[in-house]
Amino acid sequence: MFPFSRCLFSVVLLVFLVRLCDGVFIEKKVDLRITNDLGNGLDLNLHCKSQDDDLGVHVLASHQFFEFSFRPNFWSSTLYFCRFWWGGESHWFDIYVQNRDVGRCSKKCWWMIDPTGPCLLNDKVKRYTYCENWNDQQIQGSSQIGTGNSTARMSND
Repeated sequence: MFPFSRCLFSVVLLVFLVRLCDGVFIEKKVDLRITNDLGNGLDLNLHCKSQDDDLGVHVLASHQFFEFSFRPNFWSSTLYFCRFWWGGESHWFDIYVQNRDVGRCSKKCWWMIDPTGPCLLNDKVKRYTYCENWNDQQIQGSSQIGTGNSTARMSND
């Protein structure tokens, strides 16, 4: 029984040390920014959530932004999703999916929201080149090329 107790203690200690390092050595804080690029002076309403956090409703005037920070979890399952609405339009989008975004925006995830969908800043070229369709359009079906967990569209930037 003693070897089993030692093994169990070692496993518990290992899990504790990994969790202690989570966010300190392994996962860096992510700054996520959402900017209103609807044009025509339209206000953008948004409501973002994760499984654990409700970030509330925000109203952004043209070119204003909403920003928040978080640490992705150790299990690579962090997800934030937002509902966006303006005028007579309403859409939703998974604004941060850890498995999708870790290679595209490790520390700075800046999104521009325009009527056709969100575009993510490509920090290497300093342009919003990673453009996506709204999640609700994917449910209705899209014939565009898929990239990971979502369907991409091309940016003209």
